[in-house]
Amino acid sequence: MIRIREKAPAKQITVESVPSAPNSRLSPLPHEPADYYNGSVDIPLDSASDLKKRERELQAREADLKKREEIVRRKEEAAARAGIVLEEKNWPPFFPIIHHDIANEIPIHLQRLQYVAFTTYLGLVFCLFWNIIATTAAWIKGEDAKIWFLAVIYFLAGVPLAYVLWYRPLYRNFRKESAFRFGWFFLFYMLHIGFVIFAAVAPPIFLKGKSLAGILPAVDLVGDQAIVGIFYFIGFGLFCCEALLSVWVIQQVYMYFRGSGQAAEMRRSSGR
Repeated sequence: MIRIREKAPAKQITVESVPSAPNSRLSPLPHEPADYYNGSVDIPLDSASDLKKRERELQAREADLKKREEIVRRKEEAAARAGIVLEEKNWPPFFPIIHHDIANEIPIHLQRLQYVAFTTYLGLVFCLFWNIIATTAAWIKGEDAKIWFLAVIYFLAGVPLAYVLWYRPLYRNFRKESAFRFGWFFLFYMLHIGFVIFAAVAPPIFLKGKSLAGILPAVDLVGDQAIVGIFYFIGFGLFCCEALLSVWVIQQVYMYFRGSGQAAEMRRSSGR
């Protein structure tokens, strides 16, 4: 038996090469850490321990501050029960020297009178300061240097003494209602009025006449030294205003003193 094999014609496949585009290769993405999408942040153990240490320190400081505040509060309560008033220096605001709070410590019906009394205190300060200016002008124009030194002494002595002797007693009396302090106030406030009237006249007795800017030295100086005389006339006007306002204050305080029953209480105390 004869077998015939037919050969299939060979098929040729033509493969055409396609030109590659330039720079068609993409750069590979960087490798991402395994916990990139976990939302977790690694904190070094050292920093975590520091944070805990600082937190403990802050808590200790806070506890210490609370303890101190509690001690201060207990002391204030004990002082209030004993009738002791803690006075914090708050005036003047730029350099606190004294305690002064009329709006919060003085009764409303007495605040106006207390403010006017405080005005007389400030008025005395200004009068004595102007007196230094006037005597300085007189010294420059040839007057004796003693008048300037006396004017400085009046200011340095008069300002603190006025506060201690009559303004602070009046302030504390209006706050506490004390008959004894009323008597102390009347005594020294009358001396204050007497000094102001004396300064407004400035007679050449007891003290160097031109050491106070009053009417008599003003008349004496205005003829030869007009500018100095004007300074003294201004001082005379200031002392007069201070005297008039001080007289009004003592009248109003006396009316309150009589009307509030403090006069009878003071008489009973002196009778005992």
